[in-house]
Amino acid sequence: MQRDAAALAGVFRESWQIAYRGIIPQLHLESLIRRRDKAWWQNAARGSDGLLVLEVAGKVAGYATFGRARGRGKYQGEIYEIYLLPSYQGLGLGEHLFEGARHALDERRLNGLVVWALAENEIAADFYWRRGGRPIGKITEKIGGVLLEKTGYGWA
Repeated sequence: MQRDAAALAGVFRESWQIAYRGIIPQLHLESLIRRRDKAWWQNAARGSDGLLVLEVAGKVAGYATFGRARGRGKYQGEIYEIYLLPSYQGLGLGEHLFEGARHALDERRLNGLVVWALAENEIAADFYWRRGGRPIGKITEKIGGVLLEKTGYGWA
């Protein structure tokens, strides 16, 4: 997956520019995107057993990251990120990434699944709701000097 590092940086950049424009302050958003460069992805791929890369016709189209839940509680598994290039969104490919990550977490025998999404990201909220996730909690996080609310979606 290290060979996909440049492509993964591109997926991150393009998807975040669209998903979080107008939600995360622009200068901070650009800074976050710059940090997730090819070198960052090479390092992440080296140390991760929770990364799925989706290819379409030999081209990286998206990815999902997942693992043990970062919080305490009844949800032991967590999907940290699911992102697709904008040109591949709305085609059902995100569902394949979601189910692939969920299956990998099930194989690890982690009970329950949680995903956190910015509350203002209505597309993500709708995506998780249609997959059966229901709100289980809210947290507020300071991102780029602005307090933003995140909603946790859970599956038992």
